[in-house]
Amino acid sequence: MPSFRAAAFLALPLLALAAPAHADVKAGVEAWQAGDYQQAVAEWRPLAVAGDADAEFNLGQAYKLGRGVPADLGQAESWYRRAAKQGHLQAEDNLGLILFTANKRDEAMPYIKASAARGEPRAQYVLGTAMFNGDYATKDWPRAYALTKRASDAGLGIASARLVQLDNLIPLDQRQAGLAMLPAIEKDEARARLATVNAAAPEPAKPAPSPIKTASLPVSTPGATYTPPPVIAPAKPAPTLSTPAAVAAATAASEATAAATAAKGGAPGTTYAAPPESGKLPPKPEPKPEPKPVKAAVAVHAGTSPWRAQFGAFGVEANARSLWKSLEKSYPAVAGRTPVYAKAGTVTRLQTAGFASKADAESLCAAVRKGGQACLVVSQ
Repeated sequence: MPSFRAAAFLALPLLALAAPAHADVKAGVEAWQAGDYQQAVAEWRPLAVAGDADAEFNLGQAYKLGRGVPADLGQAESWYRRAAKQGHLQAEDNLGLILFTANKRDEAMPYIKASAARGEPRAQYVLGTAMFNGDYATKDWPRAYALTKRASDAGLGIASARLVQLDNLIPLDQRQAGLAMLPAIEKDEARARLATVNAAAPEPAKPAPSPIKTASLPVSTPGATYTPPPVIAPAKPAPTLSTPAAVAAATAASEATAAATAAKGGAPGTTYAAPPESGKLPPKPEPKPEPKPVKAAVAVHAGTSPWRAQFGAFGVEANARSLWKSLEKSYPAVAGRTPVYAKAGTVTRLQTAGFASKADAESLCAAVRKGGQACLVVSQ
């Protein structure tokens, strides 16, 4: 079967700005939210130079987006790399994709694989494509199908489009084998996330800091580009691909930038769309509403269903409470739910319970992950 290479523009994932207990990092986040990007960079730079991982990651985001500083992917890579060396997971996710963009693919793949193992949809899409082709990863069509399905289920439009292609390219028995892998992959993702979060959980601060506000880095403009691994061409023209209605309007804009390139062996290429950058442009600051009463944490074993959605684990409970307030404001699917602050030694795990089934919990996590917030389904 002939092979071809397909060039596409893939926006790097835009994850939440890191805002730990350090007051100056928090001040930079607040400046960023207010649209004062130069002030945000001014707050973060000395901390990043001094080795603060959150400030390093945030500065990398600023260079990647060209906010407060000229866009410079080389600088973004450098700051992501410094934060990643300190175990900053968001920096690791972005570093893997930006290295792939820079054609440093052998170096990128360990990061891509680690991100995919934690359930990062864009990394799963890239790894699935690599496994389909046998480029940058061992050829494994069942697992390639399973990873693409996981990314599609998370709401990644380009993965949904690719899944349509794979349905025509991978034999039925291998697709069924891939689907049979999904429960094990899902469990492995949960274990990998919890193990990494628990290992990186900071010691409780003394005294406990005030709740820290978090901010997202959503933008509508395309991010850096990279060329994914090639995919084997079908014997007939690829079917027209459509993105799910749930994908943000940014998907259409980024899909329009995809272009076909020549393949190895001269076989015809095809075009596939790029995944959108998550979120929308930050709205202009509005008058702050009257603060809502803080909901009390429910008991760890409340409810009859064992399924819960977990958003992270924190060494400082105040940070978990602050994240919950941010989630309530940002995600309609979370608003109105009750937080669970589950204790595990010195770590507080931010969860919400009360789901009728595992599918309901997965639905909420899928909605939250579209905005760049980590979420995984756990059982008690």
